[in-house]
Amino acid sequence: MDIEATKNYCRSLAGVSEKVCAAPANVHVFYVGDKQFAWFKTSQPEQGRLSIRTAAERFLELTDQEGIKPARYMQRFHWISISDLTSKESGFIRMLIDESYQKAFSNLTKKTQKNIKSVNS
Repeated sequence: MDIEATKNYCRSLAGVSEKVCAAPANVHVFYVGDKQFAWFKTSQPEQGRLSIRTAAERFLELTDQEGIKPARYMQRFHWISISDLTSKESGFIRMLIDESYQKAFSNLTKKTQKNIKSVNS
């Protein structure tokens, strides 16, 4: 799965918005409601690196895999980074994005969750 296909998949999820942050952050962030669930690095080094949140119990399992490492500054919140998306199967990437999205979605207020569900019904 390439970077654009991954971004398009993020955009296809319910209630998603996005924001491109310039220097010094240099990231393209995807939100559900007001919660981040994925971001891409937009500058060198590691341009195109995907960072997503994972469950605490999966963090060590995932970071033991080649090409996946703890996300810089965000590892304490169980965020991981994948530097080369093409090295992983697209189904695996989608599954990780879905998990991150669901984790962010579950942290929204019930009212916001209901509004997102009703818009996409």
